[in-house]
Amino acid sequence: MIVAFGNPVYDYIQTPTATTGERVLSGCSTNSCLALARLGHATTLVGRIGADYHDRFVADMARYGVGAAAELCEQTGGFGLIYDARGDRTLDVLGVAAPIESVPPACAGAAAVIIGPILQETSFELIEQVRGATRAPLFLDPQGLLRRIGPHGRVEHVFPPELAQIAPLFRVIKANELETEVITGVNPRADGAEAARRLKALGCEIAIVTLAEAGSLIDDGQRLYSIPAYHTQAHDPTGAGDTYLAGFIHAYLQNSADLYRAGCYGAATASIWIEHTGPAAPIESGEVERRTAALLEL
Repeated sequence: MIVAFGNPVYDYIQTPTATTGERVLSGCSTNSCLALARLGHATTLVGRIGADYHDRFVADMARYGVGAAAELCEQTGGFGLIYDARGDRTLDVLGVAAPIESVPPACAGAAAVIIGPILQETSFELIEQVRGATRAPLFLDPQGLLRRIGPHGRVEHVFPPELAQIAPLFRVIKANELETEVITGVNPRADGAEAARRLKALGCEIAIVTLAEAGSLIDDGQRLYSIPAYHTQAHDPTGAGDTYLAGFIHAYLQNSADLYRAGCYGAATASIWIEHTGPAAPIESGEVERRTAALLEL
């Protein structure tokens, strides 16, 4: 069982080549669970959902084979994501769900635990409770810890000092290039090695910096791995990092010593996800293995 903490959201997404047309299921931990379930794992999503989307959420979880430990709250979270031709995006808040308040019993026997908030719903105190409840490796996607609602309901990014205190609790911290720069002060496109080194220096065992079409970097304190991207036509980059982490976890649990393959597996998984829009991307282990093999041959 892999347990993921983070509120599900229903987002409206528009890219230069695709649109959801309506709000669709998404979220950092949600997308990771969706991908991991398609790779053969039992998954449980821990979060909060409003009554407005509760019935749809229950049906979606059943449809996609993901378990849920979701408690009701007043409002369902969500964003309006608008991408420009370069792939940069704005995030406008459509709803804010309540913080997660409890750690379910399933956490105790988990093989891995993901902390993947979307907007400050996993407090630093909750993260410490999760660490105390399980011996499983913890994986952090920090995006929701770095976000706050700015003027006019648009998301902006800040570095919370508490992140440095809880970073040593994690086996892996995975951040995209914007998040990495917010955390480290270094633009990873300009100096990826230094950015990855500073992310690792927070205290996690393994730091991952994802760089979209430029691949990713993995720093375990002994070696810096440069992982190629699987080049494809990206129709919607939403969830690319979430599903990269899912693929990485899948391969890491098989062989924690082969970080290069785990990174390639993450890149291959994400490449399938971004070819589609919404939660139904046809991630299939055989195709992920094929794409992983192609990356390993580069």
